[in-house]
Amino acid sequence: MAVTGGCLCGAVRYEIEAAPITTRICWCHLCQRIGAGGATVNVCFPKAAARISGQPRDFVSTADSGNVMHRRFCQDCGVHLFSEAESRPHLIFVRAGTLDDPEVAQPAATIWVSAAPSWACIDERIPRINEQPPPAA
Repeated sequence: MAVTGGCLCGAVRYEIEAAPITTRICWCHLCQRIGAGGATVNVCFPKAAARISGQPRDFVSTADSGNVMHRRFCQDCGVHLFSEAESRPHLIFVRAGTLDDPEVAQPAATIWVSAAPSWACIDERIPRINEQPPPAA
């Protein structure tokens, strides 16, 4: 299975030769900032299966979970593409909005529900986790 995607301007593209491990909708404060006020939808893959063309810029920050995160975005159009936790270097999380086929992203959980604003639209059919769940495989 090849999963492909990229940024708005096409300067950064990726291909991943693996099925998703999991997909999570995240309402942590940092994701709300990245998502312009909404949650982000993040698809987890084995990093070894990902090939990235172009040069995304790296922004390092500490997440609400305490994990040191590398958030990568296109230097030209600013679209956020990936995040990686230093504590889990074997995984890469892809922003679902950058997928060529968004159907690849089938959310398994909504996380950091405790940080969501009162007006957040949270799908009741998807399991909810108040904060950080255990790491993906």
